Order: sequence, then structure tokens, then C-alpha cells
Amino acid sequence: MSIEEERIVFCTEDGTPTGETGPKLASHHEHTRLHLAFSCYVFRRSDGKFLITQRAASKKVWPSVWTNSVCGHPAPGEALEDAVRRRAAYELGMPQLDELTCVLPKYLYKTPVFDGVIEHEFCPVFTAVVDEDPKPNPEEVDDFRWLTWDDYVKLLDQPDANVSYWAKDQFPLLKGLPQFSAGK
Repeated sequence: MSIEEERIVFCTEDGTPTGETGPKLASHHEHTRLHLAFSCYVFRRSDGKFLITQRAASKKVWPSVWTNSVCGHPAPGEALEDAVRRRAAYELGMPQLDELTCVLPKYLYKTPVFDGVIEHEFCPVFTAVVDEDPKPNPEEVDDFRWLTWDDYVKLLDQPDANVSYWAKDQFPLLKGLPQFSAGK
């Protein structure tokens, strides 16, 4: 399915689908409706570091920013876990995610306008574990880094850090979770 054919699922503030969908690209604008999404942080089993990615410069929404490992939208009727696995395979070349766990099941955010677009998502946050490095799809990812939690704190402390709104917003909610302190 091409990006022009992808659809997003509109939902209520508790994440319940409304039964309505919209075209992915056309639905992201200055008045974006609340819709289902997900974020995932992928951890490397060997050292506990987690992957951040730099979104491709060609992306319509938040191009070139550093963010979590993979994020996206479930297709209508698709389970969130299946959507995470689908996007990890497509964006990162990582078809095998182990220990996929939802760590923030009720995360919701709305960004300020950025390049004419507002993101407004009910966006459960997952973690997963892998044994290999990503093989990024250049249409989705320009670069990647494996970081410790301390490295991530330093990145976010930089006033000019080019990091996505949702990654910054998720930070205080993640900092107490054991997955994020293991690779200090």
C-alpha cells in the first residue's frame, strides 16, 4: 500500500476508535483530529542501549528530527502490536522484535504547529529487544544512534537538540521505567 492509500483511525480521548478513518497524508494539517498511533523504543540485547532514529528529510511531518526508534499508525482493524512489527520491518529492516511490551498504554499528545502540521495522537508507547543493527529504509530514516539513558538525557538537555516533540514529551514518563535505566 502506498502512503497515499494509507488510512489513519480516528479515536476518542481514551483510544476507542470512532469508526471513522481518513487518508494519512491529507489528515495531517493544522486541525489534525485525534487518531491512533504508536511509538516504540528498540533496545539492543547485548548492551541495553536503545535506538533513536533521525526521520528522513523527505518526511511530510517532522522531517530530519531525532526521535524514538520507530513510530507510526495502525491500519484500520490492525492490532497495535502488529502495526509496531510492520513498521519496524519497513522502516528499520528489523522483522524480529522480541519482548514487545506496552509501557505507556494511555499516552496522548498534541503538538504545536510545525511546518503547518499538528500531530494529535493517542499513542501507546512500546519497548522491544533486538540482537541486530537496523538496516534503515532511506525513505523513512536518514541516520540512527544507539544510546544509553545518560546519553539521551544529555541530548535532550541541549537547547538546540533537534528532537521530536513526542520524544521530549515522553521523556519524563519513561525515566522511571527499568528498561531505560538498565543501559546507563
